Amino acid sequence: MKKVTATLKKSDSSEEKVGDSPSRLIDARIEELSDWRGEMLARVRTLIRQAEPDVVEEWKWSGVPVWEHAGIICTGETYKSVVKLTFAKGASLEDPSGLFNSSLDGNTRRAIDFREGDEIDEEALKALIRGAVALNTSKRTAARPAGSGKKPSSA
Repeated sequence: MKKVTATLKKSDSSEEKVGDSPSRLIDARIEELSDWRGEMLARVRTLIRQAEPDVVEEWKWSGVPVWEHAGIICTGETYKSVVKLTFAKGASLEDPSGLFNSSLDGNTRRAIDFREGDEIDEEALKALIRGAVALNTSKRTAARPAGSGKKPSSA
């Protein structure tokens, strides 16, 4: 069977090939940025992988890197003046180091805006990643009662 590869044009002039792995697409985004934003995205990606070695990388919404484990952990969006790491369930996470500095009014998400020259509190960020994974896995486990897959018997 012959593999068909289509090319989709994106608004930021980069090209995305259907069939490329999300990890390769994220690599390409980092390389394409070729400035502090690429370096920052690469750095947070490394920290996410260190905090959760079983993380799954995805590429969603026409060009947004997404990191998942039992659900979305966070997304990594790049803008002109910030690299935004948005935690899908950030409002439910403990943030004793005060890393969240964006989207603070929402009921669910919280974000960290990294600007050029910002230092990353690596241990605090890893703790947030681990907390997001724990939240995802606890909710998934709670949603599946013991013996799931079987309907409760009716008396």
